[in-house]
Amino acid sequence: MISDKLLEIKEYRDAGYSPVVDYASWRVAVLNYDEELLPANINNMQRHDETDEVFVLLSGKCILFIGDGKDSAGNITAVDMLPEKIYNVKKGVWHNHSLSNDGKVLIVENVDTEDDVNSPYTDLNREQVNFIIKEGNKMLNITAPWNQQDQE
Repeated sequence: MISDKLLEIKEYRDAGYSPVVDYASWRVAVLNYDEELLPANINNMQRHDETDEVFVLLSGKCILFIGDGKDSAGNITAVDMLPEKIYNVKKGVWHNHSLSNDGKVLIVENVDTEDDVNSPYTDLNREQVNFIIKEGNKMLNITAPWNQQDQE
């Protein structure tokens, strides 16, 4: 076996997000399917004010939601990520994502993207939430009722 002083081999198979390698100012993380990221459970977006963030779809499906607003999410676009393509979300851009049950995404980011100062959240309004539910469910082939809020 090779020494970990020469080569680190890491993996993450649990649900959700986890950093797997940190080095100096950058980090490689993995995002796996998590029920919290189902379209019906998304009610906010995050941005990184000081850094870009790179996403690469490794398996399954991932829908990347991008907001064009400055102080709030603004108009949201749903991007159906393609495997092995590199998606660089520019600094200051609101984003969130939803994955299929077999979804796995590689993330390359600065280590300070978790910092509250660099990574604020914004709540979504009812219209934005409904858009994410409708488009996310359609793109992920989820057949559950898409608009729970309108049924209240």
